Amino acid sequence: MNCTQAPGFTLLGLSSDTEKWQLFLCIFLALYLLGLLGNLLLLLAIGADVHLHTPMYFFLSQLSLVDLCFITTTAPKMLETLWTRDGSISFSGCLTQLYFFGVFADMDNLLLAVMAIDRYAAICHPLLYPLLMTPCRCEVLVSGSWGVAHCVSLTQTLMLSQLIFHTNQGIPQFFCELGPLLTLSCSDTHLNEVLLTALVGVLGISAVLCIVSSYGYIFYAVARVPSAQGKRKALATCSSHLSVVLLFYSTIFAAYLKPSSSSSSSGEVVAAVMYTLVTPTLNPFIYSLRNKDVKSSLR
Repeated sequence: MNCTQAPGFTLLGLSSDTEKWQLFLCIFLALYLLGLLGNLLLLLAIGADVHLHTPMYFFLSQLSLVDLCFITTTAPKMLETLWTRDGSISFSGCLTQLYFFGVFADMDNLLLAVMAIDRYAAICHPLLYPLLMTPCRCEVLVSGSWGVAHCVSLTQTLMLSQLIFHTNQGIPQFFCELGPLLTLSCSDTHLNEVLLTALVGVLGISAVLCIVSSYGYIFYAVARVPSAQGKRKALATCSSHLSVVLLFYSTIFAAYLKPSSSSSSSGEVVAAVMYTLVTPTLNPFIYSLRNKDVKSSLR
């Protein structure tokens, strides 16, 4: 089999039963449009209502923006594949999709950590909260997250662009993913895999530790509140964020942290659909349905 530095690929992640593709097209198109609508409405509500111009809603608007971009990175190509029944993608198109997928996935990860820090400051240090979470510091946290996500994803993409690949190979996913691409390479990818795993691992573990430690302090502070009503009020401000955190990381862990012996291509595709399409679609509804301020602004 020939090898080249600029091959074309075929996305094979969707069901081989083409009779189901029309059904999948309708379902995924509905999810994509619902995700666009939900995130756009939340962005408009936060931007238009001055009562929502607070650090918590600033971070939430950034999360909606990232989710809006995240689903647009993978869903259009998936819908095109279902419509044309042709999953071919060029090498440059694959690298472009991989870069933006990495940026927005890392931003989701980092923003959830930043939002956990915000909830920690609000609950554990309420009197100092206006001084701790100033508009300038909030912008620095978000811009720093964008910078880190860009650098990590760009490093992954540049490393992958230097490899040589087998021609006319199929990727067992509906989008260009790092792991399957490395397995298709003719080059020795051991060093690349070690470096990329370390890079992504440090970023992911750091965010998870930040979230876990923040909520550890939050639960400890709430436990010391004497009244049950005060405890419920404090936890109510965290419930939506905690729901989104559990949804996001449960789907990520289902996709990537399972024994290789139990892995199946169909199971990996289902998990990928969950965290690339379903989770970003549900996030704005989780926040709006459980938040009186957002519901009032939407009305």
